[in-house]
Amino acid sequence: MRAVVFDGPGSVSVRDLPDPEPRPGDVLVRPVLTGICGTDRHLLAGGFMATYPLVPGHEIVGQVELLGDDAGGLAVGDLVAVDNTEVCGACEPCRRGQPLYCSRFRSLGCNAPGGFAELMAAPAAKCFPLDGLDPAVAVMTEPLACAIHGADVLALRPGSDVLLFGAGPTGLLLAQLLLHGGAARITVAAPSQHKLDVARSLGVDETVLLDRADPGASASRLRDLAPSGFDVVVEATGAPSVLALCAALTRTGGTVLVYGMADADVTVPFSPYDIFARELTVRGSFAQIHCFDRALLELRTGRVRTDGIITDRFPLSRFGDALTAVAGSRTIKAVVDPQGG
Repeated sequence: MRAVVFDGPGSVSVRDLPDPEPRPGDVLVRPVLTGICGTDRHLLAGGFMATYPLVPGHEIVGQVELLGDDAGGLAVGDLVAVDNTEVCGACEPCRRGQPLYCSRFRSLGCNAPGGFAELMAAPAAKCFPLDGLDPAVAVMTEPLACAIHGADVLALRPGSDVLLFGAGPTGLLLAQLLLHGGAARITVAAPSQHKLDVARSLGVDETVLLDRADPGASASRLRDLAPSGFDVVVEATGAPSVLALCAALTRTGGTVLVYGMADADVTVPFSPYDIFARELTVRGSFAQIHCFDRALLELRTGRVRTDGIITDRFPLSRFGDALTAVAGSRTIKAVVDPQGG
C-alpha cells in the first residue's frame, strides 16, 4: 500500500509499505477521506506524542475492507468514522475513571499507524457506521468529538458571554457547540476575514479581525464589546501571544479555556495575583475519549454544521502541499483522499 510516513522530525515521504495485519478484534479499513489537523504539523516537528516512523492521520473516514478475528458489529463495505483513541483500562488513571489520562494511551495517527494510507487497521469497536452521512461531513467527527470534550470541560453556564480566539476548524465547531449549549453571545476573533465570514454564516454573533502579530491592537475593540470582560475566553489558536491576552479580557470570576495546542516548551506570562484576586479559572482541554457517538449525532441532525469549513482536497501524493495549505491563511480545512494517488 501507499502511505505517508514521518521518519523523524521534518522528514516526510509518500512510499510503499506492507499492508497492515488486523489484530483480533480489528478491521481492515480503506480510508476514503482523512482530515489534516494542526496536530499533524506538531507531530512532524517532533512534538505532541510522535513515535517514529509514523503513518499519520487521525481524522479518518473509511470503508471496511476485511473483518479480523473476533471483529463484530460491522460488515464488509460499511462506511465508518474511526475513533482514533484506545486506552488500556488497567492503569491507575483508567481505574480511577479518567481514561483520557491513560498511561498507555494509543492514538491512531499520533503514536500508532493512522489514516494517511491506502489501508489501515482499527479496532472494530472504534468504528462508527455513517448510516448515510456524507463522508465529507463525517470526516469532521474526530475534531467535533474533541470540541465536545472541550465543552464538557468548560461546563458553560447558560447566558454566558463567550469570546473565542480562532476560526479554524475546531474553533468553528466549538463556537457552534457553545452557541447551542447556552451561550447568550459568541464573539470570534481571528486574523482572516474569510474565516470570520464563515463563522458568521454558522451563527456567531460578533466577529473581530485580529492581527496575530500584534493581537493587543484588537483588544480595545474586544473591550468595547464587553467592558467588564467576557464570562469565558477560549484560546483555540495555540498562539502564545493570543493566550497572553486572555486573562485581561476575562470577567472577574470567569474562565479561560486553553484549547489550542502550543509547543511544549512555550511559556506565557500570567499574573498570579490577578488570577488570585479576581478568582479566575484556567482550564485545559487535551483530546477526547468516548465522544464519537455524540459528535455523529450532532452532525446527523445538522445541529453542528460543516458548511464552508472544508476548503481544500488533495490526493495522497500531494500530502506536502496539503501541509503547506494548512499553514496558510486561506485554507480553513484540508482533507486528503488516500485513494487518490
